[in-house]
Amino acid sequence: MEFKGITLITGATGFIGRHLVEHLAGLGVKVRATARPRKDTSFFDLLGVEYVPSDLTRPDTLPRLFEGNVDRVFHLGAVCNFSTPYDKLYPINVLGVYHITGLALKFGVKRYVQVSSTSVYGPYRGTPFVEDTPRIPQDSYGKSKRDGEDMVWKRIQEGLPAIITRPCTVYGPGCTEGAGKAFSRPTAIKAIPGSGKQLLSNVRAEDVAAAVEYLSHIDEAVGQAYNISDDSNPTLEEALRLASYAFGTKPPSIHLPLGIVKLASLLDGVISRLSNRIPDLEYDAVRYLYDDYVVDNTKLKKTGYKLIYPDFKSSMDQIRQWYNSQGQG
Repeated sequence: MEFKGITLITGATGFIGRHLVEHLAGLGVKVRATARPRKDTSFFDLLGVEYVPSDLTRPDTLPRLFEGNVDRVFHLGAVCNFSTPYDKLYPINVLGVYHITGLALKFGVKRYVQVSSTSVYGPYRGTPFVEDTPRIPQDSYGKSKRDGEDMVWKRIQEGLPAIITRPCTVYGPGCTEGAGKAFSRPTAIKAIPGSGKQLLSNVRAEDVAAAVEYLSHIDEAVGQAYNISDDSNPTLEEALRLASYAFGTKPPSIHLPLGIVKLASLLDGVISRLSNRIPDLEYDAVRYLYDDYVVDNTKLKKTGYKLIYPDFKSSMDQIRQWYNSQGQG
């Protein structure tokens, strides 16, 4: 499948959204970016990308996004953290999907790609997550992403040529949200949660952008879900030490029992709400640290996609070079 019209990207001001906009602009694609109204559109202006403001909670602002020849949609618009309650996630992460997929179906787009999350699977159950692993999320964020996926599955039955993608922990330059921020910038994490031997699955934002674009061209991918993760599974302790090295901070050396970490994250959550910020380690995220968290990327790789950053350690070395080049190291 080739796309000669406009590619619409929702959630374009977010971490992954900006990487996807940059990736597609670099390929010479005609991109229309959207997110909530903002005064500073310089990022998009410099790339020659059209920016059209909209609000997923206001359906009346959405039809104009499809004006002209929009033939492909990447839907990333969502609230992405473990601190927001479900009732506040629902209007964006679920109803927002309903509105966008309805318009995509109405306007006859050639491809719709939903960027979801491996959080839909819920807690680790002893074996790597594959795409047909039952989705049993226990936190509000995971439930909202699962319910958003269900909107897409229904639209597929109605004829929408859609693909669902599930990135795991996404990190990389510019990350300020989600668990991936611990490996993307200097943080206040001074101790290793638990034993530190828990295995992790991560993926660079650049690979998420490249993978979803790659999948959009594959007709056989329609009606399918794909995990997106790299090939390595560092331990939590190794990942935190590599991040400390990358950003020139003192590596954590002491281990804290997860019960204490949970209490500390609960307290930090209260303080963070008072100061209107998302804590570095969110309470619901701590539950994922009691076990390994391994995501299988076999299905993605069988399509022929080649990872840009397949190895976490090599990727963190590259981030260190990037960070130093910004004059921050």
